[in-house]
Amino acid sequence: MATLTPEKVEKHLEENTIITPVVGLAFFAIASGFLMSLIPLSLPYFGLEPTLTPWLASVFYFGLLLGATGTQGIIKKCGHRRAFILFLGIVASTVILMLVLPHQITWLLARFIAGMAVAGVFVVVESWLLMANCAKQRAKRLGLYMAALYGGSAVGQLAISALGTNGLLPFVSVLALLCAAILVPVFIRKGQPSSHDQQAISRKEVRHISRPAIIGCIVSGLLLGPIYGLMPSYLTLVSPYAEHTGLLMACIIVGGMAIQPIASAMSTRMSKSLLMALFCLLGCGAVLGVLEATNLTMMAASLLVLGASSFALYPIAITLACDGLPVAKMVSATEMMLLCYSVGSVLGPLLATTFTEADNRLIVYLGVCLITTCLYMLFKSAETLHSGHKPIAG
Repeated sequence: MATLTPEKVEKHLEENTIITPVVGLAFFAIASGFLMSLIPLSLPYFGLEPTLTPWLASVFYFGLLLGATGTQGIIKKCGHRRAFILFLGIVASTVILMLVLPHQITWLLARFIAGMAVAGVFVVVESWLLMANCAKQRAKRLGLYMAALYGGSAVGQLAISALGTNGLLPFVSVLALLCAAILVPVFIRKGQPSSHDQQAISRKEVRHISRPAIIGCIVSGLLLGPIYGLMPSYLTLVSPYAEHTGLLMACIIVGGMAIQPIASAMSTRMSKSLLMALFCLLGCGAVLGVLEATNLTMMAASLLVLGASSFALYPIAITLACDGLPVAKMVSATEMMLLCYSVGSVLGPLLATTFTEADNRLIVYLGVCLITTCLYMLFKSAETLHSGHKPIAG
């Protein structure tokens, strides 16, 4: 197969617009954010046991794990736009399946399939945006991606209060949003990057990918898996602010959205491993704030900061992993980083539920993850400076 010349690569990068992936992702994020909180809270309505919650979260992320290993071939064959439509359509189909057959086996199967499809959505959008001319532009694009993802998720959390968690209306609303996401790439057909010359990352190249980047993606999954899958139940059943679950979940996501421009700007000006350490340290302070919160304002502020610190890790880690890689390997790199994230996401909900018998075990678990990661990143940052490498390399 003929490879792209540098001139053709430059042309494809110039034609690569971000309207389709960002707008489509925004609709998807609203639907997904609402659905992630809706599922554990709607279990009693469908006659399902609340103990199913951590398993639904873990099986979803297990699907994400497997989906992250096979997306490159689909993108290479179909192109980014058609692959985007395919994966969104599969997610919508799983929601229909859950409504038609409300049984625990069906729901577990549906969430597993949804996880695989969502992995496809993430790889499509991330690789689409990362195919840019320079590291600074990639950081800006990924910051916009994360802002759209988390902003949409925050709006989705607010739908809990507006639409409730019982009946068919919430799920029908999710389906309508997913259909809107599908319509974006259906009608906007221009601007996708070339996908036919994508190359896999060799074993030799894998060994040279930054270890802090890999650890950052894994820890991001260890944090966000439980936050998405278990935090709604924690706020409803354990915290004294059950009536404000939707608002508090929105605070977490808004924190993640608001920090993206700052994280994007800082990631090009300082060591990325040091930056991840600083965000983890910030998260440790937020965990203490959640545990010591005496009113709704303090709880909301602490969760806002917790969201900012937790959601900042993945975009920093993935840009660190892509530093120095050619455009042809971006899809493969995003698959690999999503695979690392998925490993953490699969283990996170199960580890969080078995970490301790205390009522606040979820929050304590998040604190332990953050402090250990902070120490690791500080060590790697100091090691990089001591060895004489440029700090910006991570």
